[in-house]
Amino acid sequence: MKIHKEGHKIIFIMLVIVGIINLLINWYFPKQTPFHGVVYGVSVVFLFLVVRFFRIPVRNFGNDDNHIISSADGKVVVIEETDDPEYPGGKCRQISVFMSIFNIHINWFPINGKVKYIKYHPGKYLVAYHPKASMENEMNSVLVEGMNEKNVLVRQIAGAVARRIVCSAHEEDKAHQGHELGIIKFGSRVDMLLPLDAKVEVKIGQKVKGGETLIATFD
Repeated sequence: MKIHKEGHKIIFIMLVIVGIINLLINWYFPKQTPFHGVVYGVSVVFLFLVVRFFRIPVRNFGNDDNHIISSADGKVVVIEETDDPEYPGGKCRQISVFMSIFNIHINWFPINGKVKYIKYHPGKYLVAYHPKASMENEMNSVLVEGMNEKNVLVRQIAGAVARRIVCSAHEEDKAHQGHELGIIKFGSRVDMLLPLDAKVEVKIGQKVKGGETLIATFD
């Protein structure tokens, strides 16, 4: 199993903290009791979840210029028409994917094309389910122009727990469907803004896999 480079430091720090806690408990309470067993069990589960969070999954990435693939793992929580100032022309279709702390938080390019625009927005840390999260939270917007000259905007949004958005893309980079766009650390949301005439292939409540699940097709 490969671990994302953004997780190396965090995993090491968590390992040290858990190790110190366990050493102190054994120092002050050397006699082994059921309490010690609970602490050991919680420690193992906690470290497992942190490592799992940063793992790099094996995916069957698509490569179809007519397909729009999910940029994130999680659950579809919004499908609606909106008017967004960052999307060319304003009017677009918004599909939002909520990422819990149990999901992988790597983000992937949804289409092939070129990165035309990147903008970071400082903001609040409302829970990602909050209706205003797409407007008021800290976020990073990445606009990709597809091979067919149609646009998809991916918006990485921080949540109540997520406090770090990492974007590995740069303006004028080539975007390759299924390749890494960035990562959001610990619980968050990704909005995908599509052309109004794109045919949506998912529904509210559906679980999706980043880089793999078909979100929509270009008309």
